[in-house]
Amino acid sequence: MFDFYFNLPLIVRLVVQAGAVILVLFPIAAACSMAERKISAWIQGRPGPNRTVPPFLAWVPVFVPFLQRLGVFQLAADGGKFVFKQDPVPGHVNKVYFILAPIIAMIPALSTIVVVPFGAYVDSAGKLVPIVLANLDIGLLAVFAVSSLGVYSVILAGWASNSKYSFLGGVRASAQLVSYELAMTLSVLPVFLWVNAPGGQGTLSLFDVVQLQSGVGLHWNSVWFIGYFPVSAFIFLVALFAETNRAPFDMPESESELVGGFHTEYGAFKWSLFFVAEYCHMVVGSGVFILLFLGGWNPLPGLPLTALVDLLHGVIPFATHPLFMGLLGIGIFIGKVILSIFFFMWVRWTLPRFRYDQVMDLGWTKLLPLSIANLVIYTLGIAGLALLQK
Repeated sequence: MFDFYFNLPLIVRLVVQAGAVILVLFPIAAACSMAERKISAWIQGRPGPNRTVPPFLAWVPVFVPFLQRLGVFQLAADGGKFVFKQDPVPGHVNKVYFILAPIIAMIPALSTIVVVPFGAYVDSAGKLVPIVLANLDIGLLAVFAVSSLGVYSVILAGWASNSKYSFLGGVRASAQLVSYELAMTLSVLPVFLWVNAPGGQGTLSLFDVVQLQSGVGLHWNSVWFIGYFPVSAFIFLVALFAETNRAPFDMPESESELVGGFHTEYGAFKWSLFFVAEYCHMVVGSGVFILLFLGGWNPLPGLPLTALVDLLHGVIPFATHPLFMGLLGIGIFIGKVILSIFFFMWVRWTLPRFRYDQVMDLGWTKLLPLSIANLVIYTLGIAGLALLQK
């Protein structure tokens, strides 16, 4: 199966991979929107969406009412509404850039997932191979470079709307991105100083980061990096909230002050694209955090995926098959991503929104100095450890 796929022409594989990204991320974004409303309802003691049901299925007993109470059919209703609802373009906007902004928002949102590994399998040669669309040695750098382009869509939407509320939302987005991107980048440097030990081969590969968290039993490389780099993990997580414009850092929207912020003038399908992009960034950001600090597709510290497959082989004869191992690793990784997204939503509906001055103060006077101090301490520690080993 794998040989057949890799023997296809390159252009065919690229089209298949691009289609797979769209067909996977769009439903995930829709499911996140549904989960957001159900989780907020659970936190606030409400039932949430539980009425929508297709008329031609309403007669089916038990199963359909169960799905109706879960709100599953609301996904189809929302998708249909955004596609067929009148899509207004106000007369006072700059029409070309107004339409272009949500399209630009989707490009980095769908592109960054390409370099994020989400599983692994052992091939016929006994080598562990990552499951990733593009296995780049500069994977993390590519994620940072491409994802940072998403702010341009927000700035462009705010400027093209010719509205003071939208323009202020775009300005806030650009300031917030710069404030927290610095801290986020500095927070991951200690991790890669550790991965790229003196004398080793330099890499920014996310797969190599997971490999150094895949030790078996009580060993130094069986500890997930959140144990070695807790301050880095905390800074990265806080900055991730700010980079994805999630509450309590949703300054570009800030409905209480700016009506709707950068998307005040948007509606229907163009409006929905901004939020599909936001949820895609949440998924990719959660995946990167899990790869860096939570062991990637390894189920537990000290129990990597390969060891789990060996244990299951005694019960399930085909457990060592590449297809089974790949699906198992993907399932573990997706499970961690789901828990991370739940945490995002839990925080949104628990903490109040920060003021704009508080967001700037936290980024420049708290997180940035902390990330610099964290980098200096780990640099000295790793250098000292390297000298002791000589």
